[in-house]
Formats: sequence, C-alpha cells, structure tokens
Amino acid sequence: MDSLTRLIPPPPEPLDARGDWSAVERGLGVRLPEDYKALVGTYGWGEFCDFLHLRTPFGDSPYNGLEWQSGDPSAPPRWDGQERYPYPLHPEPGGLLIWGTTMDADRLCWPTAGDPRSWPVVIWSRDGDYETIPESASGFLEGWSGARLRSHLLGGMEPDLAPWFTTYHPRTNRCLRLSEGPLPHLERLRILRDALAPTADRGTWRAEDGRSGQDHFATVDGDWQLTYDMAGPHQIRVAYPPHDHERARRDLTAAVHRMGCDILAISTADGTPLTAWGLPTDDCG
Repeated sequence: MDSLTRLIPPPPEPLDARGDWSAVERGLGVRLPEDYKALVGTYGWGEFCDFLHLRTPFGDSPYNGLEWQSGDPSAPPRWDGQERYPYPLHPEPGGLLIWGTTMDADRLCWPTAGDPRSWPVVIWSRDGDYETIPESASGFLEGWSGARLRSHLLGGMEPDLAPWFTTYHPRTNRCLRLSEGPLPHLERLRILRDALAPTADRGTWRAEDGRSGQDHFATVDGDWQLTYDMAGPHQIRVAYPPHDHERARRDLTAAVHRMGCDILAISTADGTPLTAWGLPTDDCG
C-alpha cells in the first residue's frame, strides 16, 4: 500500500470507502484480506488509469459491490477443448470472488480458499482464459500501474504515462462527430487542448498505418475526461460532471469551430442520437 500510494496519490474523499466490514464478511461467508480493506479505505470506488476498476462492498450503486458474479461452472468445454470454468464460483467453497474488473470486461478475482493473506489474484478474461498472479490486490495494482508486473492477458494495456486514479461519480457523456476540416490532426489536437487548458495526458494510441488513433487527456480543473479519435469516425468523446453541462457545451462548441471543423452529429455514450446537446441528466452514470 505504501508503494501504491506513493505511485498513485489517492483521492481526498474516496467514494463508497467506509462501512461495516464485519457485516460484509458475514454476508459473503468469507473473511476478506486486510490488504483489500486498506485499499478500499484509501481509494474507494473508482478506476486506475481508466482501465482497472476497483469495486467496494459499500454504497448503493448497482454497478458496485462484491456479489456480482456470472458464469456457469457446468458449461461445456470451449471450442478449443479447454475447460470453460476450471474454478468454482463464490459462494462455492474456494470459489472465485470478484473484487475488480477491467475496461475490457475481464474480472479480477480471488480464489477464496485458505488464509486470505495468501490469496493470489486470478484474472478471468472475458474470453474464458485465466491467469494467476501471486500478488495481493494492492500489490497487483502497484505492479501493473508501475510496469513492474506483466500479465499475458492484460498485455499491452499498462499505462505509458504517470499513472492515476479516478473516483467514480455521476458524469454526462457526449460524443461529437466532426467534419475533417483543413488542419492536420496534431494542430487540431493542440487547439482543442489549448481551449480546455490546463490538461493532463492520459495516453495515446496510433495504428501501424498512422491513419487512425486516439489521444486521451483530462482537464485538470474541471475533471473532464476526453478522447479525440483521429478517424473511424473523427470525433471527440467527453465525460464531465452534470453541473458542467452548459460550460461543456459552450467550450467544446467553440473549440471545434477553432479547429476548423463542424459538429455533424451528437450522441450519448451508448450511441443514442441527440438533436442537440440534450439535458445533463439523460445519460449520467
């Protein structure tokens, strides 16, 4: 935990981080690692580097908690002959208990057999593959975020910049489909970030042919999270606190015009088309 907090400063007010651990453990029927309890108390519900999602047993959100499980241990083997669920699932004795997920719908689990202090991390991929990492939850997060630890199932997703943690809270999501405009991509990106300054990098991806890619960044003052897609389609995706709705509409519309582009279409995060920016409460999550 000390190494993790030095690497990634925790939030000043962690969300869904406090509660009755004894009641949680009675409900689950297992003791939980003290390492995980410290992790929850320090960071709360949120995500590391926009990829690894830490779940907590507190709060009332249906998207949080430790009891969400899916999978059928009696399912037939996969097409490649491998056993689809080689582990039992909680609450079966020793079954996998999920404490986190990834952006790609992989699950971060413990096999709940033996002393909780010795539980390793089991990565259960969305494709039904498994990988055991002999680390505690905080050790796994520190190792992955600091590029000390490698996973073949999560390979290539390690952060290439200073890692960060984002607390979950309601956000409004908008996707702005843009015309290309006369300026090259890097100049448009510079104009966009200047219009929203100060901003912080959150990673860049480019295809091998250089024709498509994404630039991820966040505003420092307003806690907006943005992705600027080069192509397929050319668009800006943004998530911001609902109270910033009018400011986001105003500032992003002005930035797009300075970029030499037009807004061709606006949609929510799930692709629902909007005739305009829409109300700030229509897709918060």
